[in-house]
Amino acid sequence: MKRIFLIITCFMFISIGSLYAQPLKKHTFEIGPEISYRTYKEPDVMKEKGWMYGLISSYAYHNKLMLKVEGRGNWGEVDYSNSGKVDDIDDYMLEGRGLVGYDFLIAQVHSITPYLGVGYRYLNDDISGKISTTGARGYERESNYFYSPIGLEINVQLRNDLYVRNLMEFDYFWRGGQKSHLSDVYPAYNDIRNTQKKGYGLRGYIGFLIVTKKIDFEAGPFIIYWNIEDSEYETLTLYGIPYATFWEPKNRTTEIGFKITARF
Repeated sequence: MKRIFLIITCFMFISIGSLYAQPLKKHTFEIGPEISYRTYKEPDVMKEKGWMYGLISSYAYHNKLMLKVEGRGNWGEVDYSNSGKVDDIDDYMLEGRGLVGYDFLIAQVHSITPYLGVGYRYLNDDISGKISTTGARGYERESNYFYSPIGLEINVQLRNDLYVRNLMEFDYFWRGGQKSHLSDVYPAYNDIRNTQKKGYGLRGYIGFLIVTKKIDFEAGPFIIYWNIEDSEYETLTLYGIPYATFWEPKNRTTEIGFKITARF
């Protein structure tokens, strides 16, 4: 976790020494593709990793007060490993966020925008119908996170047509839910919903913006990290009769990627 925090801090402060700030447009719409490599780990239990491909979009309003809505979705295939292995598992993720902040213009040189908001993240990991190399049957998992982003954005001008945007964010985890479709393994099992109450997220981004007469273009690397603790326990039943205790183990997700957007 210290390594993740250090990377995000570097993203944020890499351009503080520059001299001029990006003028903030009153209305801004962005859209573009992204690619990332995601690693999901349940320590001493299992691991999934693979490439994800997606699309991001946002609308921002700046008039000292900053209002912003963001949408993000990606999809791809991941490989699963514990005592056995399963390859080419279909995964997709959807995320929506609403942010409010305030733009501080320092002597018309820098703009610094602290912000907070609400966010929702949905992940679908579908191993149903697949069998591992040790003969274990897979099942579909659905993940839901509700959280509040708390962050800081810094805009800096490098030259007349080149700007850099730095973002550092802490995500306060309110609540999560995991639905495990265990009936995919055996129809007599019940599907289980586990509640998660403890965790946090971190994310950082540094983007370089090229300004043109019609459309601006921005590109840069990002990192997103989630640290979620053990879920609450629920009962697994067999033909309606209590059979075992089931929970979602603590897990860590790291996503490192690159995105390109067009800004209107």
